[in-house]
Amino acid sequence: MPHLDAPTVIRTKRDGGVLSDAAIDWVIDGYTHGRVADEQMSALLMAIFLKGMAPAEIARWTAAMVDSGERFDFTDLRRDGKPLALVDKHSTGGVGDKITIPLLPVVMACGASVPQAAGRGLGHTGGTLDKLEAIPGFTAELSKAQIRQQLRDIGAAVFAAGELAPADRKIYALRDVTGTTESLPLIASSVMSKKLAEGARSLVLDVKVGRGAFLKTEAESRELASTMVGLGNANGVPTRALLTDMNCPLGRTVGNSVEVAESLEVLAGGGPSDVVALTLALATEMLDAAGIDGADPAETLRDGSAMDCFRALVEAQGGDLSRELPIGAASETVTAPHSGFMGDLDAMGVALAAWRLGAGRAQPGEPVQFGAGVRIHRTPGEPVAAGEALFTLYTETAERLPAALAELDGAWTVGDTAPTRRPLIIDRM
Repeated sequence: MPHLDAPTVIRTKRDGGVLSDAAIDWVIDGYTHGRVADEQMSALLMAIFLKGMAPAEIARWTAAMVDSGERFDFTDLRRDGKPLALVDKHSTGGVGDKITIPLLPVVMACGASVPQAAGRGLGHTGGTLDKLEAIPGFTAELSKAQIRQQLRDIGAAVFAAGELAPADRKIYALRDVTGTTESLPLIASSVMSKKLAEGARSLVLDVKVGRGAFLKTEAESRELASTMVGLGNANGVPTRALLTDMNCPLGRTVGNSVEVAESLEVLAGGGPSDVVALTLALATEMLDAAGIDGADPAETLRDGSAMDCFRALVEAQGGDLSRELPIGAASETVTAPHSGFMGDLDAMGVALAAWRLGAGRAQPGEPVQFGAGVRIHRTPGEPVAAGEALFTLYTETAERLPAALAELDGAWTVGDTAPTRRPLIIDRM
């Protein structure tokens, strides 16, 4: 192998070149084990962000990250003498995207098993682990033995990636604070390295499109979906994707504990219609991918079996749903200046407001505020009366409120007519 060094690899991509397999393997291994510095990987990530990657580079980068750690195999697990129907779902990142929280118990109640390596917040988007860890006592730091036991006994485990794709864990945190999140090659390889390593036998992707997504245009999101579906299928994990709208936040909450509370409403048979609709659409795809016929996901919300599964999952991971979810002690309410209809709501503006409140991170490893977030009282198209509450902002640190209010300013309107409603599900791939 020719001699490799970080500056040469960086310059190759900076100048628009194609990284060799050897260079990709070397830089991923070197960064995983500390031989490549954060500053050097940051420069390479920015070069990739600006210059892109060829399909072969993305495939090799993904494989190198999978190979940086262990790969789980649950094919030996049985329930009632039958192999587990192992399936997972991943979202490319949205605003108010709490779908995993009600979705997993719905799928569990229908007979599938979900090994989910979940992430923390990235950029303006909230992380599933940050939300679930708002539940008092909940932990995602699970041993392999506990993951196996939960899959066998209750049908799901939500865990920090740990030794799965450790290179991605380090790169993921770096992307969060270096302005390199919105890169198709880096998104695709990050998602698929964890998903290929976690032990699922099939995968459903929720690829977001619009202002609150990492990739704003439908064309970019289609390319991302196609890339990830191709990576999954090439690695023996049948993969499919839904393209879904992310111009407006999902549901009526954005943050951590506020999204958990809304998810509990869904599991209790209520909740916002868009959250319910997307949960059931993704559940249908997951069950089909897992080969489970005849189950009715909607019935699990009506009969309480999904809620029972969620309680079992939370209890298995140390959480206590009998304790109150945290909510920020400082709050501010935004009211309507006049009557009319709630206009379009810019998902990015709401996301940045929640981030400013403390729901996200500005530095790698920084703790989030579980009680920080935004409650949306009126969604696009709903009638609004003058002086009526439109948003409530929550934080533990009152000095964060002005910056959050500034982010929210301009992200909403109240007009004389209701905006045209966009379809939630754009396409299936």
